Amino acid sequence: MSYDCIIIGGGIHGSACAYYLSRTGLSVLVLEKDYIARHASGVNAGGVRLLWRDEAEVPLSFAAMERWQTLDERLDGDTGFRRRSLINIAVDEADLGKIDARLIRMKDLGYDHEIKIDQRELRERLPFVAKHCIGGVMSEQDGYAIPYKATNAFRLAAQRNGAKFHEGENVTSLRQIGDHWQIQTDQSRYDGGILINCAGAWADKIASMIGDNVPMSFSAPMLMVTARMPHFAGPVVGAISRQLSFKQFENGTVLIGGGAKGFADRDKNKTRLDYSKLALAAETTKTFFPIMNKATINRMWAGLEAYMPDNLPVIGPAIGAKNAYHAFAFSAHGFQLGPIVGDVLSELITKQTTSFDLKAFRADRYDRKTL
Repeated sequence: MSYDCIIIGGGIHGSACAYYLSRTGLSVLVLEKDYIARHASGVNAGGVRLLWRDEAEVPLSFAAMERWQTLDERLDGDTGFRRRSLINIAVDEADLGKIDARLIRMKDLGYDHEIKIDQRELRERLPFVAKHCIGGVMSEQDGYAIPYKATNAFRLAAQRNGAKFHEGENVTSLRQIGDHWQIQTDQSRYDGGILINCAGAWADKIASMIGDNVPMSFSAPMLMVTARMPHFAGPVVGAISRQLSFKQFENGTVLIGGGAKGFADRDKNKTRLDYSKLALAAETTKTFFPIMNKATINRMWAGLEAYMPDNLPVIGPAIGAKNAYHAFAFSAHGFQLGPIVGDVLSELITKQTTSFDLKAFRADRYDRKTL
């Protein structure tokens, strides 16, 4: 079976690529070894965050945020997106100093989306925040979506455009013959003109098959959600100098993240929770919101996520082969970028150009530093 484009990985980036490419009339196949949104794209915190991005990501994040505002209409689906704003809380003068330095840097780059707030405004927006919190920085456009819903909204829209999704099919080998790719899975063989690596925590293996070696690692970020509570927090919440990721959904449940990592067994496709780190994350949440002392944890889980040493993803053409592209290693903050990454790769493939500067995301950026 032959396709114009074959995408390895059915997370939000693979599904978004399938959507944008199928809109151009190309035939598209997505190969997913488990099921759509099985790992990082289905079990993350769902943050749709422009605030406090690495400056290399800010242009992409701005473009993605613009798409999120109307994504349900664009996809004719339900992503669960809610615009709630995001506040990173400051607890001391050192935190305020970091905010001031950040705002100066953003202004120098031409951005004014991040706004410093004092203690009074912090309490107006978050009445239940702890008394020792003295201010923060916020972005009004930010919010959250439901990862599984959003990823599948892209998948369903792509399928309506003719894209094919094969779940439970693992890629075992790749071979380039001329300008085309031959992809062998544990079930079948496919031919594709373009190959796209969106394989998440397994993307370094696919990259190696393509001809690119990257210093990627993987881990198991953990999350927990409470039983329903009376509504007390509208904005999504983070912190300047503490591991805190916190949001209350419309049904009253509270999702707690913060970056605590469990145990990842990639070969067995499994994760295991580290309960001591989850307990620490719960304690941190209570120091910012004492009302959380009344919370009951309902469920805990972890997903497999890919990381690069600089916590920036790999996006763009492969280095070691023609007609191959990468979008992986989003280092636990790639969910918000899904809508724009799919569009950028579609542009690169169909127009051989993009308006975005992708140098910071090159697959060989570490090799180039050693030359």
